[in-house]
Amino acid sequence: MLIDSHCHLDHWREDEIPEVVARARTVGVGALVTIGTRLAQAETVQRIAAAHPEVWCTVGIHPHNAAETPVPTVEEILRLADHPRVVGIGEAGLDYHYDRAPRAVAAEVFRVQIRAAQRSGLALVIHARDADDDIAAILEDEHARGGPFRFVLHCFSSGRRLAEVGVALGGMVSFSGILTFKRSDELRAIAREIPADRLLVETDAPYLAPEPYRGKRCEPAMVVHTAARLAELRGMSPQALAELTTANAERLFRGLRVPAGVA
Repeated sequence: MLIDSHCHLDHWREDEIPEVVARARTVGVGALVTIGTRLAQAETVQRIAAAHPEVWCTVGIHPHNAAETPVPTVEEILRLADHPRVVGIGEAGLDYHYDRAPRAVAAEVFRVQIRAAQRSGLALVIHARDADDDIAAILEDEHARGGPFRFVLHCFSSGRRLAEVGVALGGMVSFSGILTFKRSDELRAIAREIPADRLLVETDAPYLAPEPYRGKRCEPAMVVHTAARLAELRGMSPQALAELTTANAERLFRGLRVPAGVA
């Protein structure tokens, strides 16, 4: 069974979600992590996860939303993360492509979420777009300041140096449908070199549908196409890649398991 380590089920109506989860299960996706992007959204993702045994969730603040509310305290984040279906903090990080929040504010919100991950032991889910150097510097600085923490560079589309920094600090690297795009040769070269115990797969649904569905609304079921491409790149069978990435996801997201009867 595969795990879709990053999707956004709150982008579907709640009455649609059972069908989305069922379609994923039918093709061999045994668990999904639905990701928080605003603290005000925490109750929504928790409710979705609680309603479906295959679904887990995170709570956090996407860099796009970093300036919408005052910078939270670590304690505020930890209170919201204290839920049996929460397995991570985030989606946190920096995005200099859209720059929807002042960079200094976004960096402060990112650091607060790192510290929440350090305090809680929950995995930090990192969004990185056109901000590789600053993300690497913040990760190294917070690691030196507060010690190691679990994290994943989600939907990886950055350069080789950020991947190397992430791996050196103990992080994982997750690949989405971008890996299947025709112009992603550099990304595929990086994917071949990531240590096996640091690999994850995801959809980022409803975004970034892989080939042959590019341009359509992405669903968690489509992670099988990204996984198949990653298996091919690394000379593995799809089954071996599924076993590997599932074990990695379960190790990263403390408490996440493919529920009994699904596998």
